[in-house]
Amino acid sequence: MNLKEQWDLKSALAVLKHQTVDSKIWAEAVEWLILYGPDNIRELLLNSSGSATLNCFPELQAKGYAPDGQPCYSIADMANAMGISEDEAREMLKAKEKAHHIHHFIDADDTMKVQ
Repeated sequence: MNLKEQWDLKSALAVLKHQTVDSKIWAEAVEWLILYGPDNIRELLLNSSGSATLNCFPELQAKGYAPDGQPCYSIADMANAMGISEDEAREMLKAKEKAHHIHHFIDADDTMKVQ
């Protein structure tokens, strides 16, 4: 069963409210909400994710922005911030693309550059 079929809005929100939930399950619920949740919840979570990225990885700077306004990062910078190899980071993103049927790699020419 894929991620989309494992959750619904009610179950994902219940997990987020639970005080002692396992971190892996919590992360799956958040991921489902970002991918399939209502726009208002998606926006809230994406904004929170951006704040968390700035807090936890202050050295990681967006290289540009996707057409939908989401920040785009260099795979090398992401790998460095997480302390993994570029190949590991690339494989993680490829696995997410395959699992969710969503394209995560964006060509630099398709982004709005940071001035």
